[in-house]
Amino acid sequence: MQENKENWDLIIKPQSSLFSIDFKEIWRYRDLLGIFIKREIVMFYKQTILGPLWFFIQPLLTTIVFVVVFGNIAKLPTDGIPPMLFYLSGTILWTYFADALNSTATTFTTNASIFGKVYFPRIIMPLSKVLSNLLKFGIQFLLLIVIYAYFVLSGKMIFTASWGIFLLPILLLIMVNVGLGLGMIVTSLTTKYKDLVFLITFGVQLLMYATPVVYSLSSLKGSVYYPFVAYNPITPAIEAFRKSMLGGEIDYGMIIYGLIVSFVVFIIGLFIFNKAEKTFIDTV
Repeated sequence: MQENKENWDLIIKPQSSLFSIDFKEIWRYRDLLGIFIKREIVMFYKQTILGPLWFFIQPLLTTIVFVVVFGNIAKLPTDGIPPMLFYLSGTILWTYFADALNSTATTFTTNASIFGKVYFPRIIMPLSKVLSNLLKFGIQFLLLIVIYAYFVLSGKMIFTASWGIFLLPILLLIMVNVGLGLGMIVTSLTTKYKDLVFLITFGVQLLMYATPVVYSLSSLKGSVYYPFVAYNPITPAIEAFRKSMLGGEIDYGMIIYGLIVSFVVFIIGLFIFNKAEKTFIDTV
């Protein structure tokens, strides 16, 4: 008796390795990735009065608060950089990282109903968050350039931007790796320990104060806190971004360190994410 051979258009196989990312499969689902990216962008300002203007308003309001609290009241040094530029440069890069971490950290819990009904590479969901936030970062980066140009043209600051600004893709990669890595670890753990969701927002706020966003790294030299902040993998990205835009000597060794550590964090996060992906639907 002759066997009937069936020709399938798509064969879904389990992950062969806990460290693997099937880029071909992600490319095959690129249309779905595009839909998710568009959804994230639209949801940000949907049913709001000011709409996309919030991309500008949020960093400006945050920067003004930092200028008043940390600049005028606490009198924290800004390495001779106008406080408005100092805090804005740190804020927009930190916000990109925080958004990547916060959105990835709830991947399994917020999308359980979708994951349980239809198959697609689960990594697409956190990727859509990171890529959609790139638009937000780009708009806020333009805001920084406009304000920087104002300070230069008004004579309040000398033009000091360096070729280091071309390191921006690498600096963003560091933020993406750490944000995705930590986010994948947290979302995998929340499948069993749901109270971690309540801790993540608080933890991100604490992490900001362990990163030179509202203060300069140089102000901590000689302090017992300096090593903890200096070897924070996000610190090299924040410091290099600020110095490449506003002046200062870039420590390329620290950038390499941040890049290596960020990849380690991402690989660990990917391992845990791929492992949790196999069974999370039974525990969520």
